[in-house]
Amino acid sequence: MTQIREMKREDCQEVWNLQKQCFSIPWSMESLESMFRTKGYTSLIALDDQRIIGYVGMKAVFDEADITNVAVDLSERRQGIGKALIKELLIIADQQKLNRIFLEVRMSNEAAIRLYEGVGFKKIDCRKNYYEKPREDAWIMVWENTNSY
Repeated sequence: MTQIREMKREDCQEVWNLQKQCFSIPWSMESLESMFRTKGYTSLIALDDQRIIGYVGMKAVFDEADITNVAVDLSERRQGIGKALIKELLIIADQQKLNRIFLEVRMSNEAAIRLYEGVGFKKIDCRKNYYEKPREDAWIMVWENTNSY
């Protein structure tokens, strides 16, 4: 059974390995570790039998945030892990009274776009040549909190 919890510093190596599997340009180990020294970061992991199979990170500033990364182990995709991580993150965003969350996604990543739209994100614009390896445009998407504070 999959368990979701906040990421701890000792999870950095395994999350870094997951990012290397999922991204052409993963964050450095130093960048992952710096999240624990920087105010505003929320990072969640999904575990299956004590193995990290998913990760989502968010950086909040005032009443808005950006999702920094979403990664799910290639062998564990299409099982609702990414959706569960993002839904848990949205609960935390509501508790933190965040009004909006932004993210970028490769235009060719149709599965991720469907996932984000399924939890309430909407396309609002595009960023030309946002990604490298391979070079690609990104959709900018936003989730808006419907609760009023």
